[in-house]
Amino acid sequence: MGVAKAWRFSVISANLALLQQQNGNHSPSRGDGKHHHHHHSHNDCWRRLRSCATQQRRKIPWSLVCGLMLFILGLISLFTGHVASDLEWYSQRLVTHSLGRLDGNRREPIDIWKSKYSKLFYGCTERGRNFAPAKRERSSNGYLLIAASGGLNQQRTGITDAVVVARILNATLVVPELDHHSYWKDDSDFVNIFDIDWFISYLAKDVTIVKRVPDKVMRSMEKPPYTMRVPRKSPPEYYLDQVLPILLRRRVVQLTKFDYRLANNLDDEKLQKLRCRVNYHALRFAKPIQDIGQRLVMKMRKMAKQFIAIHLRFEPDMLAFSGCYYGGGEKEKFELGEIRKRWATLPDLSAEEERARGKCPLTPHEVGLMLRALGFANDTYIYVASGEIYGGEDTLRPLRELFPNFYTKEMLANEELKPFLPFSSRLAAIDYIVCDESDVFVTNNNGNMAKILAGRRRYAGHKRTIRPNAKRLSALLMERDKMDWDTFAKKVKSCQRGFMGEPDEMRPGRGEFHEYPSPCICEKPFSNEESKNDEAHLLEQVTINSKAKAPTKVHGVASK
Repeated sequence: MGVAKAWRFSVISANLALLQQQNGNHSPSRGDGKHHHHHHSHNDCWRRLRSCATQQRRKIPWSLVCGLMLFILGLISLFTGHVASDLEWYSQRLVTHSLGRLDGNRREPIDIWKSKYSKLFYGCTERGRNFAPAKRERSSNGYLLIAASGGLNQQRTGITDAVVVARILNATLVVPELDHHSYWKDDSDFVNIFDIDWFISYLAKDVTIVKRVPDKVMRSMEKPPYTMRVPRKSPPEYYLDQVLPILLRRRVVQLTKFDYRLANNLDDEKLQKLRCRVNYHALRFAKPIQDIGQRLVMKMRKMAKQFIAIHLRFEPDMLAFSGCYYGGGEKEKFELGEIRKRWATLPDLSAEEERARGKCPLTPHEVGLMLRALGFANDTYIYVASGEIYGGEDTLRPLRELFPNFYTKEMLANEELKPFLPFSSRLAAIDYIVCDESDVFVTNNNGNMAKILAGRRRYAGHKRTIRPNAKRLSALLMERDKMDWDTFAKKVKSCQRGFMGEPDEMRPGRGEFHEYPSPCICEKPFSNEESKNDEAHLLEQVTINSKAKAPTKVHGVASK
């Protein structure tokens, strides 16, 4: 915004605020001009002037203060030449302070179903004008082969970073090869999980992608493709210094175990936005997966207007590796012990200490207690996404008792699910779709699916995402029998502030990029979308600011 507009906004704001004050304080005369006396005593005039001044001192409208402050800011910017990009920046901070919007106060009740600030943000991943078009296949520096690693969501991060690395190297990317040999042992190929044609076409302006290295190129090579593994979270400079020379010399390079091999924070914001275009737009699931996932969502919607999706990662291997032992039968304890014996390098960990440090996931029962304490009624519908649950049905029973409307993909699509049962990645993709479409997503761990979905939901408008504050909640849950329910619920709400997926929880540079994609989330301009008159809206906000009342109570969670 230029100086002239800043000056115009500030003058209008100040003048209209003064008019508003005058209209509010002015009272009509009892008589007309005919009966008005022309001679007043000196004492009468003095009394009236003093009375008027007293009234002025007694009542100074907040709108006048805001108008004057804006006027002063405009005056300063006019003479100094230092003008913010928008005058809205100043007025927004002014209104923000008074209304408590994202001010860190955190005292107002939280709407457990939706953030009231979500409408102030939107996903922004547009290509800038200076973002050069993709190198054509023939003029690129060579072909980049990628071997992804891990489960579905871990591989998703690898695919996302592979596109960015290909861009950095000006290489032609060959559609990544998925992991067939890890713990999940799923022989699904890229085409079985993702829409391969959409992936190639959507990213055509960013990176040239082909399904395979041309036979002509392969026949011309004197040696097989060069294979290498780069260190985790390597910066772009590493790829330019260590990978590019080999690519130019050999024409085809394969990067193995490609998961989290690119640094989280990249100085080039255009590359970060490219990551988001890949993750949130280009990686669309294959039609069979998309169809069954959407059918499950529709079934949940038919039963309830709103529903929660809970990702319960409470698996034997995860518990054994983290040292988190829970009360269970001898069979379960034996299995955990055997898993740890197979890995001689695992350190001896104390379950109690790990739990106190917040390193252990909550049990399904504890997740249910947290949700009830936050205000979700027992008639709330929940969708549970999980693999093998430690303790089986006995572990899930307390959660079912707290929320009887309990559903899984197996319960909603028994026959339809049979073709997908042999493939863990495809089953995970179905859960991903339902969790992404849910009104509230609850994660019980800090795994890859939790991080990917948390970031995606932030990008999609800060859809409510609840991450248990495990460190504080673990201590509280161990003491829950020593307090009444109201006290426990109050303490749970206090623990969870800052862990509910609010926009102000996302700080630039914080955490992993896939969980906190801050460069891809923009704040909407400070204007009323339904109003075309910026001046009128600014004055409206100032008026609201002066009449602001206490925040409304939490709504939408009362029992039916």
